[in-house]
Amino acid sequence: MNDATRTALEAAAFRRLLHHLMQDRPDVQNIDLMNLAGFCRNCLSRWYQEAASQQGIALDKDAAREIVYGMPYADWVAQHQTGADAAKKATFEVAFKQNVTDRGKASDG
Repeated sequence: MNDATRTALEAAAFRRLLHHLMQDRPDVQNIDLMNLAGFCRNCLSRWYQEAASQQGIALDKDAAREIVYGMPYADWVAQHQTGADAAKKATFEVAFKQNVTDRGKASDG
């Protein structure tokens, strides 16, 4: 497989992941993603922003989040985000430390 084909397939898979998180499963909470998988939608948006920066493209946090969430972040939170109990929050603190903070990429989960 050549590089262009691999890149096209990776891009298609990423677009499908975004569609899945935006359209198919907006009910899945970021805290659950982070606790189970070590990343969440905010991580994806940060990675997108970092990739843009590596290409010399200025993309702020809000614009990157809108790409990943399919709407402004505040709108997504208002429409889809639910509360988390103390156990989920405690698990999140560990997952965030292991997967985000310890890697030198602090974020707001």
